Amino acid sequence: MSKLIWKPGTMLYPLPAVMVSCGDNPENYNIITIAWTGTICSEPAMTYVSIRPERHSHSIIKKSGEFVINLTTKKLVFATDFCGVKSGRDLNKFKELKLTPLSAEHVKAPLIKESPINIECKVTEIKKLGSHDMFMAKVLCVHASKEYMKKDDSFDMEAAELISYSHRNYYSLGKYLGHFGYSIRKNKKRKKK
Repeated sequence: MSKLIWKPGTMLYPLPAVMVSCGDNPENYNIITIAWTGTICSEPAMTYVSIRPERHSHSIIKKSGEFVINLTTKKLVFATDFCGVKSGRDLNKFKELKLTPLSAEHVKAPLIKESPINIECKVTEIKKLGSHDMFMAKVLCVHASKEYMKKDDSFDMEAAELISYSHRNYYSLGKYLGHFGYSIRKNKKRKKK
């Protein structure tokens, strides 16, 4: 198999496509779509979002020091794209898209009711990296929609129909393929002698 060599770039795909809500009162609530996000630590639970300084949400998050990551779904794909290409300087995205802001437990930034998972975050550090600033944050709590909870109290990711972002396109996540560690798990069924 032959390979082409490209200049350095961001080819680590797929990525989560999330809507990040911010603001400390209803007058400045905003939503920005982010693909540059992920987990940076599990103990303590920490995450990040990377945002260009010229984006409207950048100054809101920098001032308030908090935000909410809202996972997106097949039903929210239009809103996800819209919040990534329209600026909150020009319109109220909650009103325009008929999304519902909910009060959070620990931050003033709103949750998006229509999202199945909302992650409340408190900024701990801002790193200037170049085109983007990275807002590293501690996860304060996670809200999960009851309708997607399984009998074993785990969240049904497949039923939630989460989406991802890959090279300028949105995709629904595929079917379940296996759990972490399945490749080395021993067969529990005993062979009959």
